Amino acid sequence: MFIINLTYKVALGQVEQHLEAHIDFLNSQYQRGTFLASGRKVPRDGGIILARAESKEAIEAVVQQDPFVSLGIAAYTIVEFEPSKTSKELEVLLEQKINK
Repeated sequence: MFIINLTYKVALGQVEQHLEAHIDFLNSQYQRGTFLASGRKVPRDGGIILARAESKEAIEAVVQQDPFVSLGIAAYTIVEFEPSKTSKELEVLLEQKINK
């Protein structure tokens, strides 16, 4: 499991200009089952993505596909963790650990 922390490197006006392409990227990763949740940080200086993949290298490769990266809009940091406990509603997050 991974927490992807996106931090804007440019003014919010520039972020807005490329937001549609970023959302298309997010949607494609949701369809693949890689991304589980995402949203804006408060204050709005970036975003957070909860993701799953076989390895950190796989997530790094996914992040490189984001137009925000190729356009220099945002920087990413990736934190890997193994969920050991969840609420009943999020028990699906434990499945990856079981399948490893």
